[in-house]
Parts: sequence; C-alpha cells; structure tokens
Amino acid sequence: MGENASFWESLIYAHPTCTTWKQEAEGSIYHLASILFVVGFMGGSGFFGLLYVFSLLGLGFLCSSVWAWLDVCAADIFSWNFILFVICFVQFIYVTYQVRSVSFDREFQELYSALFQPLGISLTVYRKIVSCCDAEVVTLEKEHCYAMQGKTPIDKLSLLVSGRVRVTVDGEFLHYIFPLQFLDSPEWDSLRPTEEGIFQVTLTAETDCRYVAWRRKKLYLLFAKHRFISRLFSILIGSDIAEKLYALNDRVHVGKGFRYDIRLPNFYHVSLPETPRVQPSHHLQRGSPRRKPTGVTNCGSFSTQ
Repeated sequence: MGENASFWESLIYAHPTCTTWKQEAEGSIYHLASILFVVGFMGGSGFFGLLYVFSLLGLGFLCSSVWAWLDVCAADIFSWNFILFVICFVQFIYVTYQVRSVSFDREFQELYSALFQPLGISLTVYRKIVSCCDAEVVTLEKEHCYAMQGKTPIDKLSLLVSGRVRVTVDGEFLHYIFPLQFLDSPEWDSLRPTEEGIFQVTLTAETDCRYVAWRRKKLYLLFAKHRFISRLFSILIGSDIAEKLYALNDRVHVGKGFRYDIRLPNFYHVSLPETPRVQPSHHLQRGSPRRKPTGVTNCGSFSTQ
C-alpha cells in the first residue's frame, strides 16, 4: 500500500502547481485548432458525417502540430498531434473511397432518395438490397402483362419505379399501382417461404413502366443474413398492402351513396337497417386484399376509370 501511495503522490505532486500564469495568449494557430475541434465534433453519422468529422479533426490536429513546432517548440506535442493528423487523413481517404464505391444508376439513386433515405437506410445497406436484384431495372411496355390471373407463378417481389399498372380480376378493374408501390405485395405476403402459388389477379401496364424485381429465393437468403433488411421489407410490404386495401375501399359503395369503410365494418348496418348483416372480414382474406368483396347485398359494382 505504501508503494502505491507513493506512486500516486509522485504522479500528482511530481510537478509544482502553477503559481504564475502567462499573461499573453497563445498564437492564432492554437485557437484555430481549438475552433476546428469544436466544430468537428458536431458532425453527424453516416458517410458524409464521417467525412465532415475526419476532415475538421484532421485540420485541427494539423494546426496543433504547426503550433507545437513554431510556438511551443516541443517535439512530443508535435509528434502526437502529427500522428493524429495522419490517422484522420487515412480515415478520410478510406471513407471517401467507400462513398465513391457505393454508386448507383440514376433510377436506383432516385429510388434511394424517395423511399429508403427518408427511413434512415445507409448506402451500405441499400447496396446489399440493390445487389440482390442484380442492379437491374426491367422495362414493361404499355398493355403488356406483368402477371396473368391463374397462370403466372408468384416467384418474385417487384417495386414499380415509373409508370402505372392496372389491376383487374375476371376483367373487372380493381385499382391502379403507382410508382414506389410493390406490384405483388399481397401475393408475397400470402405465401410462406416454402410455399408456391399463382396470381389471382391480372396486372397490365397502363403506360410504359419500369420496375425492380427481387427473386423470392435470393431475397429470402438476404433476409436470413440481414435481419434488419427483413424487418425493413416487412414494414414496406405491410404499408403497401394497407394502401391497396384503402384503394379498394374507395371503390366500394353501399346503397344510397354510403361508402363501405374497412375500418368500421359494422357502421353501414346502422346507417342502412334494411341491409342484411354480413361479416366483411370473411372476404378480406390474408394476402388477398385485391379480391373483390362478394356476398354483400345492395353493393354497387366496381366502376371502371
């Protein structure tokens, strides 16, 4: 204990306390370095945040090195600050290389800015998503079918980038699919990874369309490796299915101008006592939000736009 006490005493009291303070301030280079340190530590996250932090910290350590060389004339202070400057410089070059290596075509860049960037998805994660679809955007010409009812197998998940797709069942119009919406999210959600199925609706290009497609097996392998991407797609697909349900809801009317609301399945029975009570939840089966409700009396047919 005595040796430990003497060690700490020597560590604390080895140098005399400051009895007099320097009246003159340090040079402008020292204060510039301090300002760069303060501003540099305000950087954010992500690639560009790292570039911001390492660039300003590197400049701060460089100024401290110059200050130690010219004003203090202390080799140890200069050495440490110069080493830290070199480390920040190497990190800046490394992050810059990563940013340049994560480059996409115009359509994928626009897709990232519109859909994934607002969710806080980093470019490295987005690169894994793009690589899963082989960084390819598929063209679908006007009046060509993406899927045919009862014929096309469900073997991929596609996201519409541009154009408009018409969804029909038995030749009757259901709703449109617009850019940044999935073409086959209900079909994807209706099947387990080991199951197979076919489309119950027909998807036809209303205009010339462009879409991104992920193969089921390849996408499930990506989900198994990266749970974060799996949760991300689960949220996106769930939101997309909800939008399609509300698109169907806007087309259903219950006698006398009342509109059937999927959020209030029993409301219209109070408004229309003569309408027989039907449980619409039986018709909103999992994975089939596009299917037309049947068995509801006094319901007008879906109008075609």
